[in-house]
Amino acid sequence: MKKMLFVYNPNAGKGEIRIHLSDIIEMFSGKGYSVNIFATSGSGDARDCVTKNGSEYDLIVCCGGDGTLNEVTDGLMALGSPPPCGYIPAGTTNDFAKSFQLPADMVEAAKVVDYGTPFKYDIGELNGDYFDYVAAFGAFAEVPYVTTQTAKNLFGKLAYFLEGVKHLTSIKNYDIEVYIGDEVIRENVIYGMVTNSFSVGGFLSLYKEEAKLDDGLLEAFFIRSPKNILELQTIVSSLLAGDLSCRFFVYRQISEMKMISDKPVSWTVDGEFGGSFSESVIRNHSKAVQFIRREM
Repeated sequence: MKKMLFVYNPNAGKGEIRIHLSDIIEMFSGKGYSVNIFATSGSGDARDCVTKNGSEYDLIVCCGGDGTLNEVTDGLMALGSPPPCGYIPAGTTNDFAKSFQLPADMVEAAKVVDYGTPFKYDIGELNGDYFDYVAAFGAFAEVPYVTTQTAKNLFGKLAYFLEGVKHLTSIKNYDIEVYIGDEVIRENVIYGMVTNSFSVGGFLSLYKEEAKLDDGLLEAFFIRSPKNILELQTIVSSLLAGDLSCRFFVYRQISEMKMISDKPVSWTVDGEFGGSFSESVIRNHSKAVQFIRREM
């Protein structure tokens, strides 16, 4: 029998995995898998479990939010030859799942793990910390990890907007130097992110047409600081319209970059706090992990 390690976060989203867990495990067992179940109880559990035991399995399945998946990815990256990984989204926004067009229904997503195809996916790294889909800083970037789980469960994506509005009056700006190959970009910005995703914050990215998940490149995006409320309105309108040509936006595709800032930058990595740095090095690990997706 094929061996499966099933790692799940019982508290992700609204805890609905408890309702579906039996059906999902029965389905996998019926497909010929010997399933070992591991429930996380704290930060780092998923990473440690996969790091210690992952190489013993033919397949790893993660059920939880983007943060749980990030920990599983950390564990997979620590293995010399990681097995494929299936994902059953159970969080609030599930940006990674949207990029892979995974069903929101957990049982249906579990079926994709069985009939889907392994896809070699690029993994990002920020100062030694891996990320699946985004590393971001600045305006709104802190919202995912300062919003309480209770608020996320009650309001879903609305919780992110409510928290974001509270931070609008205290938007910070950063003088940054970004080094990409021979190019040096010097800007004063209120926001920056590096992604490998078609969705960030539950919404389609501005550069969906340019982005690919396995091309060895990450998408770097910065927003220049507005000088007044009218310029801020222009930025918001362009974001809502998906207008990448806005004069306040800086966009590059990168395989590696270094960013130096005038003050420590607090990063969000896959929706969780990722550390605070004055010098940040981001690089892409091309086709580093095989995630199972349905044909697109």
